[in-house]
Amino acid sequence: MLTMQCLFPKTLNPNSFLRCFTNTPKSCSPKSFTVGSMSSVSRMFQLKVDPLTGNTEWVVIEEEDEASGDSMKQLLANTSYLDMLNDTRRNKAYREAIDKTITKPCHVLDIGAGTGLLSMMSARAMGHGDSVESSGSKGMVTACESYLPMVKLMRKVLHANGMQRKIRIINKRSDELEVGVDMPSRADVLVSEILDSELLGEGLIPTLQHAHDKLLTHNPKTVPYRATIYGQLVESTDLWKLHDLFNNEKGVLDGIRLVPEEMDAAVCVKHQQFSMHCDALKEDIKLLSEPFKVFDFDFWRRPDSYRETKLSVKATDTGTIHAIISWWLLQLDEGGTVFYSSAPKWISCPANVEGPNVSISCCDNWCDHWKQCVWFIPMKGLSLLKDENVSLLAAHTDTSISYEMETLSQNMKLGRSELSTQKYQITLPPEKISLYCDVSWRCSMLTAIKNAMKQKMPSLCVVVDDSIFLAVALAHLTKGSHVISLFPGLQERGVHYLQAVAASNGYSKDQVEVQKICELLTSQNSKRKIDLIVGEPFYYGNNSVLPWHYLRFWKERSLLDSILSEDAVIMPCKGLLKACAMYLPDLWRSHRCLQNIEGFDHSVVNSTLGACGGLPSGQENPTLPFSIWQCGESKEMSDTVTIMEFNFLKLINSCSGKAKVEFIARGKCHGFVLWIDWVMDSEESIVLSTGPEQRYWKQGVKLLKEPLAVGSHSSATTDCHSAEIRTSFDPSTGDLIVDYAFL
Repeated sequence: MLTMQCLFPKTLNPNSFLRCFTNTPKSCSPKSFTVGSMSSVSRMFQLKVDPLTGNTEWVVIEEEDEASGDSMKQLLANTSYLDMLNDTRRNKAYREAIDKTITKPCHVLDIGAGTGLLSMMSARAMGHGDSVESSGSKGMVTACESYLPMVKLMRKVLHANGMQRKIRIINKRSDELEVGVDMPSRADVLVSEILDSELLGEGLIPTLQHAHDKLLTHNPKTVPYRATIYGQLVESTDLWKLHDLFNNEKGVLDGIRLVPEEMDAAVCVKHQQFSMHCDALKEDIKLLSEPFKVFDFDFWRRPDSYRETKLSVKATDTGTIHAIISWWLLQLDEGGTVFYSSAPKWISCPANVEGPNVSISCCDNWCDHWKQCVWFIPMKGLSLLKDENVSLLAAHTDTSISYEMETLSQNMKLGRSELSTQKYQITLPPEKISLYCDVSWRCSMLTAIKNAMKQKMPSLCVVVDDSIFLAVALAHLTKGSHVISLFPGLQERGVHYLQAVAASNGYSKDQVEVQKICELLTSQNSKRKIDLIVGEPFYYGNNSVLPWHYLRFWKERSLLDSILSEDAVIMPCKGLLKACAMYLPDLWRSHRCLQNIEGFDHSVVNSTLGACGGLPSGQENPTLPFSIWQCGESKEMSDTVTIMEFNFLKLINSCSGKAKVEFIARGKCHGFVLWIDWVMDSEESIVLSTGPEQRYWKQGVKLLKEPLAVGSHSSATTDCHSAEIRTSFDPSTGDLIVDYAFL
C-alpha cells in the first residue's frame, strides 16, 4: 500500500504545499510519503530541495536503518518540536488536565503523538508502571504518529522512560486507523496537540470529525476540551505595508509601478491569516477595540466543517482598521480549571475564567511554535470613529478562518477581495510586499542600475531570480535593451505579469521575455551576449531559508558565464558574510537541551532536534534561520564583523574566512547572528544589508552550547572579551559550516 503523507511546516507557510487535513506533524519538510504497513518495515521518502539549484530529490528514511540518523537530524532540527517541548506552560497545562481527566484505566488515543509526551502522561495518570502489560483495551494508550522520523524518536523516548510496553505506536495518519485492525476498540479518551497559531491549520476539524465517527466512543473525554478564538481590531502602519503595495506605491516617485492604477490586485499576499509575533510590533499598534470572541470549538463533540457568525464590534478609539489580530484560549479540562492562552502580552487573562482553583498559562514567556495571527483588511483599511460599530462576519472552513466587515453608519462593506482570475496576478510573502514599499531600498536598486548603465548601455539584460521589481525597472530604464527574466519560481505567471504591466511602466511587450537557463544556453541564443546580469537576490517560495542559500544567484550567474560579454556588469558584484554576537535569552531558552519534562526524560532527543546547551562533546547544534526582530528580547554584544566575501565576478567556488569579534557590552552572549550584505557595485557605494535591524529577511543564528558571560576590556577579568568565528562554504551543497572559539 502506498500512502501519501503531506507535512505542514510550522516554520514555513503551510499553503506553500499541497494541503492534507489530518494530524500533520510540526515539520518543515514539504512533502513525503511512506511505503509499508505495520506488519512490515516502513520506509519514508522525503523530498529534499537543493538550495543552490532548486532541484529536488527523494531521500530514503528506513524505519530500522540507523544510518539514516543524519538525515533525521537535518529534517527535525528545522521543526518546532524542540520549541514546543521547551514550553513549560504548555507541558504543565496538559499534565494538569490529563491528571484531572484520566482517573481510571481506559483506552486513550493520542493523535499526533510526537515524542510521546502526552501518551506517557496518560499512561501515568492511569497509575501504570511498566511491569505488567494490560489486557484488552482498558489501560491502553494508542499513540498515532504519521511522521516516520518522529516515530523513531518516540520509540527511544518511551524506552528511556520504561513506557514502551504501555504505549502502542501506530505509524499512520489517524484517518487511516481502523478499529479491529489498528485498535482493538474505540477509545474512551482523546488527547491531542494538533493546533497551529490559527488553531485550524493542522487539520483539527477533519481530524476530530473522523475520530468521532470512527475511533472514539460516544460522549468521549478529551484533552483539550474546548478552544475559543478571540480577535481585536488594530491600526498599524507596519501591518498595512505588509500587504498593500498598491496604496503605498502611490507615494513613491520613481516611475515604477508594480501595481498600476487599473490593476490594484496585480501583486498581493495570499488571502489568509499570517502567524506573527505581534508583541514585536507593539510600538506600532494602536488598539481600536476590546477583544471579542469569534468562535468556540468543542473537542468533545463532532465539529462542523463550516460556520459563520456575525458580530458587532464597538470602536474604542478613532483610527483606521488595518488588521484583525487573533489568538486562542484553550480550555484543557472539562471542569474549566486549566487554560492556556496564545494571546499577545498586552491581553490580560479573561475575567470569565478566573477563580481560586483555575490555572491559566498566559504568554509570559516567548515561544515560537504558537504565535498570534493577522488578517489584513483589504487595501488601505477602514476608517472609523470612536464608539462607531463595525459589523463583522467571521467564517471558518475545515482549515482556516476569514473575515468580512462593514461600518453600520456608512454601510460600506470591506469583504474578501475576490482573487483575480487573471493570469498575471502575483502573490508574494508579506515581507516582500513591505520591501517593495520601501522607498530607500527602491532608490538604492535604481541607482545601482543607472550606475551600471553609465558604464555601458546594455543590449541584453538578464534577471536571474524572481525579482519582479528588477525586471520591470530594467525594462523601464533601458528602453533600447532586451530584458530576459529567468523567473525560476514564478515561471509562466511571471510572463503574463510582465506583459500586463508593460504599458504602465513605459516599455513594450516585446522588450521582455521569460526563459529558462537551458534555453539561454542553446546554440541559437548563445550568440547573444549578456551585458548586465542582476538579482535581488530573491527566489519565490524560499521564505524560510538561511541567508547563504540565496547564493543560488552565484550558481546561476556561473552557469551563464559562457555567454557573458567581456565587460558584462554583474549586480550584485559580491556578498559579504557578516556576523554579530547577540544576547538572545528567549530564543536560546526555547532551543535548550531537554531533560526532565513533567517527570519524563527527553534527553535522548536533544542531538536529533538540534538543541543547544548540554550536548555531549563533539556534537554541535545547527545554524537555523530566524527573523531576529521577532525573537523576543535581544541586544547586540559586539560590533558587526565581516567574516568572508563571495566574489560574484568569479565562478562559484569553495571559500572560507574568519574574523575576530570584540565584545562591546557586558552581559550574556547566547549566540552569533549571521547574514549577507549585498554589494551592488564595484565601488561599494551601494550596499544592501539583510542584518538583524532589517525586517524583510531572516538571519542565520548559531546558538552557543551554553550562554557565556562576556564584556569589554574594562569589564571584570572573569568575562570573555573576544571570540573568533570561522566559516567555510561548500558550493556543491550550499552549506556553510560555522565554528567559533572564545579567546
